[in-house]
Amino acid sequence: MELQLQLADILSLILYLGGMASIGVYFLRKNTSTEEYFVGGRSFVGWAVGLSMVGTSISSITFLAYPADAYKTAWFRYLPNFMLPLGVFIAAYVFLPFFRRGRITSAYEYLEGRYGPSIRLYAASAFIVSQLVRISMILYLVSMVIMEITGLSVTTCIFIAGIFVAVYTVIGGINAVIWTDVLQTVVLVVGGLLCFGIIVGRLPGGMGQIVAVACAEGKLSFSDWVDGRMEPISWGFSWTRKTGLMMLLLGLTNWLTEYSGNQNVVQRYCASRSAREARKAMFVCAGASVPIWAFFMFLGTSLFVFFKEFPDPRAAAMLSGAQKAEQILPFFVIHYLPVGIKGIVIAAALAAAMSSLDSSINAIATVGVVDILKRHLFPQREDRWYLRMAWGLSLGAGLFMIVGAMILSETESSTLQDIGTMINSVLGGGILGVYLLGFLTRRGDARAVGCGILCTILFTGWTLLAKFAGEHLMNHSSLGPFFALILKIPFDLYYTTMIGNLILFSVGFLVGTWLPGQDRDWKNLTVWTQEDTPLD
Repeated sequence: MELQLQLADILSLILYLGGMASIGVYFLRKNTSTEEYFVGGRSFVGWAVGLSMVGTSISSITFLAYPADAYKTAWFRYLPNFMLPLGVFIAAYVFLPFFRRGRITSAYEYLEGRYGPSIRLYAASAFIVSQLVRISMILYLVSMVIMEITGLSVTTCIFIAGIFVAVYTVIGGINAVIWTDVLQTVVLVVGGLLCFGIIVGRLPGGMGQIVAVACAEGKLSFSDWVDGRMEPISWGFSWTRKTGLMMLLLGLTNWLTEYSGNQNVVQRYCASRSAREARKAMFVCAGASVPIWAFFMFLGTSLFVFFKEFPDPRAAAMLSGAQKAEQILPFFVIHYLPVGIKGIVIAAALAAAMSSLDSSINAIATVGVVDILKRHLFPQREDRWYLRMAWGLSLGAGLFMIVGAMILSETESSTLQDIGTMINSVLGGGILGVYLLGFLTRRGDARAVGCGILCTILFTGWTLLAKFAGEHLMNHSSLGPFFALILKIPFDLYYTTMIGNLILFSVGFLVGTWLPGQDRDWKNLTVWTQEDTPLD
C-alpha cells in the first residue's frame, strides 16, 4: 500500500508530533526531583487536571473502539458510562479526603496505614499488571491507524508508535502528561467533529437521515448483538446474561474502583493545588467525558448510515465480522476525508492514544518507585536515585507495552471494547472491596484482607480457567465430566469484577469480625473517624 497522505496532511502530523515532543523537552528541565516528576509540585489548577483526566479516560478506546461497537452493534455497552457522575460524586465527598490529608503520592499509601505494608504491596502490584495490559491494548488500536496510513506491517507500526510515546513520556514527567493531555483532549474532540461534519455533509438527508435510518435499524437502542441479529436487552436482574440493570451496576463498580484505587486518578488528586481544585477536576472530567463518549458512539452509528447509503465491500466486511470493526474509523478517515482534514483527524487518533499511554506509563513508574522500590526494596536512597529509577521504569513499561501490543495484533475475537471490559473485570482483583472495607468499617486488618484477597484470586483463577481452557478440558480429557461440572460458570464474565469485590469485602468483614485486631489509632482511616479539619 502506498502512502495515502498529501503534503498538508503530513504537515499537520509533523506539527502535532513536534508540539508534543517540545512540551516533553520543555518540562525535562523541571524534573529535578521525584516530587516534580510524579505530582508536578502539587500546583495544578482544577480545570487543567480535569481535562487531563478526560484525555486519560477517553483514550483510543473512545476514538476507535466506541465507534466500532456502535457501527457493528448498538449502544448497549454505553450503559456503564451513565454511572460516572454518581461515581464521581461519591468519590469527591467520600474518597477524596483520604488522599488529600497528608502529602501522599500514591493511591496505595492509605492502604498501609489502614491494613499494613503487605496489602499496599498487593494493590500496587495489581495496578501495575492491569495498566500494562491496558496500554498494550491502546497501543495496538492506534497502530491500526498508522497501518492504514502507511501500509507498513502492524509490528512496525506498533514499534514506531510505542517508541515515540515512551520516550516523550519518560522525559516529560507528570507536567508534560497533564498539559499534553489537555491539548490532546481538544485535538481528539475536534477530530471527531470533523469526521461527523463530513458524514452529515455527504449524506443526502443529513442529520435527519442518520436519526431515521438508525432508529429503523435499532442502532440507537440499548440492544445486544446475539447470533447475528439485534435483540433488545432486559432491564431485570440476572447473573447469567447481560441486562440493563447489571450493566449500570457494573458501571458504578468500575467507576468507584477507578476513583478509589486507580493511580492515574489519585495521582491527579495529589497534583492539584487544593482539595477544592481536585473536586473541580473530578466534576470537569465527569461533565465532559459522558457527552464525549456519547458523541463517539453516535459517530459509529453515523458511519453505519453512511456506508448503508454509500456501500463499500470493505466496510461491509467490518460490519459482518470478516474484518475487525475497529478498522472502520481509520478506513473512513483515509478513504473519505479531504486533504488537510485527514491529517488533523489522524493527529486526533494519535492524541487519543498518547493521552492515555503517557498517563499510565507515568503512573506505573510512580507506583513502582513509591510503593515498591522506596518502600520495600531500596529504602533511604537519595531522591536523585529514585528519579533515575522512575525514568527506567517508564522506559520498561513502554517496552512491555510494545510487546503486549504485538501479541494482541495476533488475536482473533470480537470488538476490542468487549475484550477490554472482560480483561478489566478479571484483573480488578477486588481492589474496590479493599478500599470500601477500609473506608466504611473498622473491621479487618492485613490477615482479614489477605484472606479476602486469596478467595478473590481463587475465584478469578477459576473464571480464567473456565473461560480459556474449559472447553478443551471438557472435550479432550478423561476427566471431562468432572471439568464440565466444576468449570461451568453460572454468571456472565462481565460481572467478574463486581462479584470479586463482593467476595473480598464479605470475606474481609467476616474474618475481621472473627479475628479482631489490636487497639490502634483510627484517626482519618475511616469515614467514622475522620477529623473535621480542612483538607490539604
